[in-house]
Amino acid sequence: MFIQTETMSDPASMRFLPGQRVLDSGTEGFPDAASAGRSPLAQSLFEIEGVAGVFLEPESIIVEKGEEKDWQILKPAVLGAIMEHFTTGRPVIVDKEPGAEDSAEDDEVTAKIKELIATRIHPAAAQDGGDVIYRGFKDGVVLLEMVGSGYGLKDGVENMLRHYVPEVTGVSDFREAEPKPGLDTPAAKAIQALLDDTVNPSVASHGGHIALVDVREDTAYIRLEGGCQGCGMADVTLKQGVATEIQRVATDIVTVLDVTDHAGGDNPYYQPGKGGMSPM
Repeated sequence: MFIQTETMSDPASMRFLPGQRVLDSGTEGFPDAASAGRSPLAQSLFEIEGVAGVFLEPESIIVEKGEEKDWQILKPAVLGAIMEHFTTGRPVIVDKEPGAEDSAEDDEVTAKIKELIATRIHPAAAQDGGDVIYRGFKDGVVLLEMVGSGYGLKDGVENMLRHYVPEVTGVSDFREAEPKPGLDTPAAKAIQALLDDTVNPSVASHGGHIALVDVREDTAYIRLEGGCQGCGMADVTLKQGVATEIQRVATDIVTVLDVTDHAGGDNPYYQPGKGGMSPM
């Protein structure tokens, strides 16, 4: 069995492609070990120290790691667990047993959310070359992967889901579901305020958005989304504008790293900086 891997825009996530079907249709998200009761595969992956999230797609498995772990160490263990699961013939998803944590009502809510995304939200995002993909539902929050212009629909998606599914209290990018201590620091809060109050209102005029991914020691990690992803001027905009402003409001920040997958954006001519990440 040969398993391929793909890096993702979020350095904490990696996609594994086992070369066979994972799910018959749809997606399943397990943001923590407690939610993985329905999936023997997810349970096996959570047994690996450092695995923080598992998201299943029809032909792939996305694994999210904790920030203290390195993929060079974690990747072989994940590959081994996936290979063992499929070679033993165990199911990826099993039916709930009586008394399981998720109730039939939860199933009905999840089904409504998935239907709205498939029939109304996905087609709207696809018109502009983007996508909105279901990743999970936890504590009233729908976890989504927003691709390209799909991020510009976030407010509309939240309003629609809350209108038709009263159990929904909000939506969040699935990559932000894992707690990041660095985002609770004074530097991170200053950067987030800058993005919310000044930067994002400006870039929103062309469907863009800039997200703060994490802050670790003297480095801030940001991701360009929507119209900013793949933009030919992204590198210049960051180096001459956003990075400077970040370092102005958070004087402890020495480096600003762009972790955007610009090759996945709308502009195929963007050439990323050396090493695939743009240090400011």
